[in-house]
Amino acid sequence: MKRESWIRTAFQKLFRNKLATVCFVILIIEFILIIFADKFAPIDPNLTNVADRLRPGFWDKMNPKYMPEHWLGTDELGRDVWSRLLHGGQVSLAVGFIATFIGLVFGTFFGLLAGYYKRLDNIIMRFMDVLFTFPGVLLALLIVAMLGVSTRNATIAISIWAIPSFARMIRGRVLQIKQEEYITAIQSLGATNFWIIAKHILINAMPTIIVIATMRIAGSILSIATLSFLGVGVPVPQAEWGGMISSAKTQMYKAPNLIIVPGIAIIITVICFNILGDKLRDILDPNLKD
Repeated sequence: MKRESWIRTAFQKLFRNKLATVCFVILIIEFILIIFADKFAPIDPNLTNVADRLRPGFWDKMNPKYMPEHWLGTDELGRDVWSRLLHGGQVSLAVGFIATFIGLVFGTFFGLLAGYYKRLDNIIMRFMDVLFTFPGVLLALLIVAMLGVSTRNATIAISIWAIPSFARMIRGRVLQIKQEEYITAIQSLGATNFWIIAKHILINAMPTIIVIATMRIAGSILSIATLSFLGVGVPVPQAEWGGMISSAKTQMYKAPNLIIVPGIAIIITVICFNILGDKLRDILDPNLKD
């Protein structure tokens, strides 16, 4: 497949799959709502009003406590759930993309070095194995405990958690590409290692990188939600989906919607990214070609 056409071909094949197309459209709509949250949810997400606490949503319009301006209801402090959902989505998606990007950059760097330079392989991969010995959440908790609770530190923790996964998968792809005859031919012509890695191995590993990055975004979003739920992610009162669920625990029976609404947002987002990643893998993974 030509380098300039594989992205276009991938999208064409992706949109032939109805489920992948639906997930793509859902994510686009979600991104628009979240990016322009100030337009779609003009109420301050941190504005409290105890007099309006625990207002029901649109599903209970006959309830005299229902207020149309709070169509998803209000939480235990009278804050608008719809506004907190969209503004919380900004944080969740931002952390998901930034942490994935950081983990991808470092993971790709280490994966390329380990796969191409045999003398570095054992050193790098043993270090990655050390990171793998820690359960993901435990490693993130340890990092946050050392750095302090903040959105930035949670992002750093999640990105470090992602590095060994990226490095191991990219290393495996590099080892495959290195065995190709054209790489041997280029080496025999006197090309430098940097040129081979940058112009040939990295370019040909890009489909694999895109696939694992897409699927890792879902994991990062779930990770920041988990850390916030445990109280070591996004600090209160800033809105974030996992934090919204955590703060609503005490109202589980009085207002279950406070847990259900952000929970659905997390589930839909994670499932859509995972499905897109899975379909992209079927399209771009050379080992799965018909």
